[in-house]
This record gives sequence, structure tokens and C-alpha cells, in this order.
Amino acid sequence: MLRLWCVSALVLGVLSSHVEARCVDPSALIRSTVSITKIFDGQERKVDVGVLGVRGTAWFLSSTSIVTAGHVATAMNLSNQKWTPVEIRGGLSTQPIAVRVVRVMGAHAEKIAVLELQTPFPGAQSLQIRTEPLAPEERVISLGYPGNRLRFAGGRFVEYGDGDKFAGTALLEMYDGDDRLVLDHGASGAPVLDCQGRVVAVVSNLFTQTMQFLSNAIRISTAWGQANVASVPVQVLKELPWPSDERGNGGHPDRRPPLCIEFFSRD
Repeated sequence: MLRLWCVSALVLGVLSSHVEARCVDPSALIRSTVSITKIFDGQERKVDVGVLGVRGTAWFLSSTSIVTAGHVATAMNLSNQKWTPVEIRGGLSTQPIAVRVVRVMGAHAEKIAVLELQTPFPGAQSLQIRTEPLAPEERVISLGYPGNRLRFAGGRFVEYGDGDKFAGTALLEMYDGDDRLVLDHGASGAPVLDCQGRVVAVVSNLFTQTMQFLSNAIRISTAWGQANVASVPVQVLKELPWPSDERGNGGHPDRRPPLCIEFFSRD
């Protein structure tokens, strides 16, 4: 039997209806975003004993290219030289497809990875990219696969990060009703969209702290009115489209601890 390690215990119910009414309905974009799972082989399990694999979220640039957070590609040990089999799940469709790293982009610690699919994903819905910066308090939405289940989130842009810790990030306040952990482990790589449905950033980290309540440790989000999600602005993708002879020649993601992906292991 499998259990999720470093995964939230979210009670998943009906998808959110709390997204800002003036924004595009995220349910119209569900074919744009997928859960991506890498099952580790025997050699990889020797490095992380008991860990069976890792999950994140990705979204489509085309039927043969997806975008995710750089640390998702790192945790999955994806290569820019060879094809690696993963499982891609979108809606009711789940496909085993091999992927490889095309490029990893970003000048700061948190980066964005573009992956090439060896075969097209059926029914993929491509998303448009917005290169203009976000305005203070601008409404944003997101959809991702925390716990390998599709969730919707609404919220606002707070500010662009600065200093060593948050340089190169867009800080957001995101929630689903009262649930401020909606973009939890497994949502790394999820698209952040403006109200026109254009991608403005990619989810990277969720800000939480752990409190001890009796014999239980409880994870909580930041206070209302504060940023609770760090994301990577999508402007780093403005270099695309890339020359065809560069496909597969991108750099490898830098290795730093991922904070918003899922690992799963045996009981």
C-alpha cells in the first residue's frame, strides 16, 4: 500500500466556486494542466530508500511541450540527453509518455523548466503567455494537482520579491474559500493566470509553518492579507520559440530542496 510522504491531508471535495467572477472560469481550462508523476527505478530508490516516486503539476505550451517548476524536473532526475518515462494525467486521461528537458530558464534560484514530450498528449489545450508584469492587487487564478487531484484557486498578486531569499519571484495570496493550503504539495509547476486566462507565473513554493497541537503537528498557512505562495514569473519564457536545433540542449535544473512537490513511499 502506498502512502504520501510530505503531502498534505487535504479533504478534497467539489472544485472551488470561489474564483473571482470577472476572471475566466478555470473549469474551461482543465485540458491545459496535468499531473506529472515519475516512478523511481531500483537504482534511484537506493538513493532515497523507501521513496517510490515524485509528482508535480505542468501545463501545455503545445501538445508536445509542457512547462513546470525547475525543481520538479530536478526531483524527477529528468535529463536533457535521454527520454525518461513519466505518467501524465489530465482529467480522465492518463498516458505514459517519455519526456526530456528542453531548457531550464531563470536567473535566480527558482526556475522554470520546459519539457518535450516524445508523443503528443491527446486533447492538450495550449495556454497563452503574458509577458507584461502584474499590477499591484491584480486578480489571478490557478489550477493544479495537489495530492494528484485537480484543485482551483483564486487570489491576488501581492508584490515581486526582492533580496536574496525571494529575488526573481512573484508573491501571491491564493486560496479556495477558507483553504489557504489549496496549492499544496504536488502543485509545483501549476500555471498562475490573469483574468484573461494568460499564464503570468508558475507556482513554486507554499509558505507554511507547523504548530504543535496536543500530540499532533498541524501545518498552517500565513495570515490573511499576506502572501502564501511564491511563483516564478513567466517572462523568462519570452525567449521562445527557440531554434529547432537547440531542442534537447538546455541546461539541467539546479539542485535545491523542492518545497511544493509530492514524494510518495511505502507504509
